[in-house]
Amino acid sequence: MSEDDENQDEIVTEEMLWERIPEVEGLERANTYYELSARIYARGQYDEALALAETARDIYSELGPVVPADGLAQAYSAIGYNLNQLKRMPEAATAMSKAVELLRESKSPLAIDLACTLGEWWFGSKEFQKTVDCMTDCVQEHLVDGNDSGAANDLHLIGCARRELGQFEEALAAFREARTLFKNLKEVINVARCDQKIAHCLVEIGDGDAALAAAQKSLDVFVTAHDHRRETYSLLELGKAQILIGQADLGLLTLERVLEDATDSDPRDFEFILEVERRMASALRALDREEDALEIERRLLAVSEIIEDQWVEPSLFDER
Repeated sequence: MSEDDENQDEIVTEEMLWERIPEVEGLERANTYYELSARIYARGQYDEALALAETARDIYSELGPVVPADGLAQAYSAIGYNLNQLKRMPEAATAMSKAVELLRESKSPLAIDLACTLGEWWFGSKEFQKTVDCMTDCVQEHLVDGNDSGAANDLHLIGCARRELGQFEEALAAFREARTLFKNLKEVINVARCDQKIAHCLVEIGDGDAALAAAQKSLDVFVTAHDHRRETYSLLELGKAQILIGQADLGLLTLERVLEDATDSDPRDFEFILEVERRMASALRALDREEDALEIERRLLAVSEIIEDQWVEPSLFDER
């Protein structure tokens, strides 16, 4: 069949769905709206697909208990996915949370996958406590199911969320548990990702020697893997640990290398650059170079005012 023939079949099928709407009522009408929403979503027309999914949800809701919970849940999940594509993340997460709630009530096996997606969306919306609450349930379900890989990823996200909340001891515990699972699965890169974040937490709680060891482990893996982006993040933790144990000169040199790598990338991650330069200012103060430290902090004010409260993709945090 030619591509033109396939496209024609798709158009006819969609036209048939539109024609069916005035002819059907109740559950069949809701299902028709949902199917149309799915097809239009696949074409990337998210505003129209969202409206159709919302109409399906309204009909399912009006029908009450006669509608299987999965039907209403799938409408809420469709609303969530469309809102996600439209970058309306808090609304997307709220809709998806309703879908997860309905699926958990009906004990649907689909609940766990949507719950993991929901956790990532809460994280992207900077709702870090909601991320922890959501993913804690996911960990337990994955462990019961024997899905250690899923549990490890859940724990990693919990660690990231707790780190954003400033709960470094709890984050450290989550990353260490995730590391154990990843190591058992022989997922080398994921073990190193945990080591890098373990180093971060250890710096924050003041254990410089342990942080240095963890940062070096992660760096060794990323250098071996020629994973230059993650290597840069490990170097940051290494530099911070060096400063913490009193090696300010060495730490400053490491951070200068990190800054060079960070400013060579396009687009630039200004949040990361700010963190590096702030640490450099601390190193300069330790070396009694107060004037240089103040100059860095003066420059950073202009950038920090611009990026404050900016929504950040979960994948960016995932690398740190």
